[in-house]
Amino acid sequence: MPRYFLLLLFFAPFLTACEEVFEYHPNQIRLSGSERDLTARNVEKIQQLSPDDTIRIVVMGDTQRFYDSAEEFVKAANKLDNIDFVVHQGDISDFGMTQEFRWIHDIMKDLRVPYLTVIGNHDLLANGKKVYQQMYGDLNYAFVYGRVKFIFLDTNGREYDFSGNVPDLAWLQGQLTHTPESDWKQAVIISHMSPFGGDYDSRLRLPFHQVLEQSGRVHLSLHGHEHNWQTIEQEESNITYHMTTSTNNKGFSYVEIWDGGFSIKRIHY
Repeated sequence: MPRYFLLLLFFAPFLTACEEVFEYHPNQIRLSGSERDLTARNVEKIQQLSPDDTIRIVVMGDTQRFYDSAEEFVKAANKLDNIDFVVHQGDISDFGMTQEFRWIHDIMKDLRVPYLTVIGNHDLLANGKKVYQQMYGDLNYAFVYGRVKFIFLDTNGREYDFSGNVPDLAWLQGQLTHTPESDWKQAVIISHMSPFGGDYDSRLRLPFHQVLEQSGRVHLSLHGHEHNWQTIEQEESNITYHMTTSTNNKGFSYVEIWDGGFSIKRIHY
């Protein structure tokens, strides 16, 4: 027994060193300190900037397993001047595995500006929800930059068996409630699944529109998932829904937002 104990003591340091080499299960969650709480860290970086009258953001998404295209995206985005931040519209991963999230972050961290994310339906597979929460943070969150409130929302209804709870419209309505103390004038909605998609909870489609419309402060809603550009304008509510294309199509949307207006350009790289 003493001999086995001595052997265990001898090999213990080597086994500890190998923890960074071996992956014991594809769904295990191992993140370094620098890979955690990325949303809070990047929002803090953004809020330290001095916003211009016009806010300029790059909207991209659906990186999944398109790593080479994602690297090309970073090079293309870094060539743009005066960008405030980048929005990843979800489906960061393909199978919700930790290593997939880490690979994309390793690419996206080379951006010259901070990037923010919203969770996609692929990101919710396997342990993906836990990975996302540990790596990025809350699935629903909001912050004010300039006079614009950016609201990030989980809208992947199918992944919750169309439970009637996703998206969380009560939370959204609370975020869109404007008071005399509010420091924002307009709001932009950001989610992976648009309300027109088949994976969106159809029972919440009309209530979602009504929440945005009744706020009177939402004119732009940004989405991914479709892997193609699409813009739907609703004249009766003055709300524009824009879906950006996927990374493997080598394109993204360049969005400018100013007081009372916005513009969208489709950019290939």
